[in-house]
Amino acid sequence: MNETWIAPAIFGSLSVASVGAMLLSPRMSVRHRDDDTNTVVRLFANIFVVMSSLVFGLMINSAKNTYESIDTSVHSFSTNIILLDRTLRTYGLMGKEARDKLHDYVVHALANPAAADVRRPDDGGRALDAVGDAITAIQPADDFHQNLLIDIRQQYHRLVEQRWSIVGNAEGAIPMPLIALLVAWLTLIFASFGYRAPLNAVVTISFLVGASLIATAFYLVLDMDVPFEGTIQISDAPLRRALAELQP
Repeated sequence: MNETWIAPAIFGSLSVASVGAMLLSPRMSVRHRDDDTNTVVRLFANIFVVMSSLVFGLMINSAKNTYESIDTSVHSFSTNIILLDRTLRTYGLMGKEARDKLHDYVVHALANPAAADVRRPDDGGRALDAVGDAITAIQPADDFHQNLLIDIRQQYHRLVEQRWSIVGNAEGAIPMPLIALLVAWLTLIFASFGYRAPLNAVVTISFLVGASLIATAFYLVLDMDVPFEGTIQISDAPLRRALAELQP
């Protein structure tokens, strides 16, 4: 996962920039450490403080929207699984094989932590295709069952569409160039903080703690942007409830 190496890289970059500037500042010539230079450096850094806040806010909003959208899709997907099972149960004995295949698919999806096989979409696709094959094999005996079968096929196609929508949107939407640009801005900001900062343990620890908190924030945002992996994951409770409803 990207966040497992991006977060430590951000911590290292911010720490080196701040502590390095703090160590380098006393060795500069007097004309590079006067009040006018310090004022210009602070004003220049403030520009990037505002821009970084705006961009990071957009990243949080993007990750939040991705997470909530997929969470809603998973709940809807699980509900449609239950509805399809109910319709197959209404159909009668001819729908039992399709119900069994649907049950097998949900078991398969729950056995894979990437919900509906995001990592291996073909595996889950084959399991769901087996449901479609069983539905195709059904031969209606009268008009009632013919109309019911039409509903069943529509529900099945809706499931397939929802599944691939979940798989397609589960890889994250935050572009790496934007992350790199934001990290560059933050590195510049931390370097400006270290410029002419007093060299003591309190300041050094403050820089390290600040860098670690920002790196942690990046980790959580990027982790949320990939909802089926990492620390913050979409709950599989809706699928488990669907599996409980699919029991004979």
